[in-house]
Amino acid sequence: MRTVFMGTPEFAVPVLDALVEAGHDVIGVYSQPPRPAGRGKQDRKSPVQLRAEALGIEARHPATLRDLDEQARFAALEADVVVVAAYGMLLPQAVLDAPKYGCLNVHASLLPHWRGAAPIQRAILAGDTVTGITIMQMEAGLDTGPMLMRARVPIEDKTAGELHDELGELGARLMVETLEQIDLLRPEPQVDREATHAPKIAKAEARLDFEKPAEQLEREVRAFAPFPGAWFTLDRERIKVLRARLIGHNGLPGTVLDDQFTIACGNAALRPVTLQRAGKPAMATADFLRGFPVKVGTIVR
Repeated sequence: MRTVFMGTPEFAVPVLDALVEAGHDVIGVYSQPPRPAGRGKQDRKSPVQLRAEALGIEARHPATLRDLDEQARFAALEADVVVVAAYGMLLPQAVLDAPKYGCLNVHASLLPHWRGAAPIQRAILAGDTVTGITIMQMEAGLDTGPMLMRARVPIEDKTAGELHDELGELGARLMVETLEQIDLLRPEPQVDREATHAPKIAKAEARLDFEKPAEQLEREVRAFAPFPGAWFTLDRERIKVLRARLIGHNGLPGTVLDDQFTIACGNAALRPVTLQRAGKPAMATADFLRGFPVKVGTIVR
């Protein structure tokens, strides 16, 4: 099919690749405009724009799709279908209505659960045991459209980064299957009363509060790895925790209980497995402690 692809971050790149590999005629790619990044704050193209250019596909990055001239340029592509994966911009009705098969979205949850910007992180934080991918027919509401296909993935002890990569690959495969069966699929309306919402992660959420149960903090570590990274302060320095495990010890919350850096929580304890100091590479806790000794009884906050 004549396909327009819309996506921005790394999550969307496997979907674009899968469309090309499946033989679809990707006639254009839309992505968020380049943003200042890095120490020099130079404009940096999105992963999707870079991949499109490498594939020899025109990559457009308008600041808005509400401009009538931009909508006319889009309509002139005469796409059969638009595939969307983490584009990061709401599509106006004129864009939603233009393609023959409409706009299909790859969403990283089992809708109607976790509609919104951070479905992977919110599923981990909530203690869900399963997540997945939903291919959805887009409409004006935020992730409210009817569902075409779904596939499940166990969360287990995976970090958000690990689930991100797994779901990106799954979403790519499922979108190709959806397009192969598009004329046979019956859209299933979402049940709005079952919906949960996944707002964007605020940086303040990533600070570990050791008054909370260790089980909840372990989920926070996984949900915020690799970004923004769960953290605490020690000697006024911010330390990120990228991996941790539960330990059945108790003590005053925030107290280091042993020489393995086990930290007491509101219930049980958390033992960091991988730590990172500012400006330093991530390292195993044993390596961290060799360069930054922490005495038993130290309080972290």
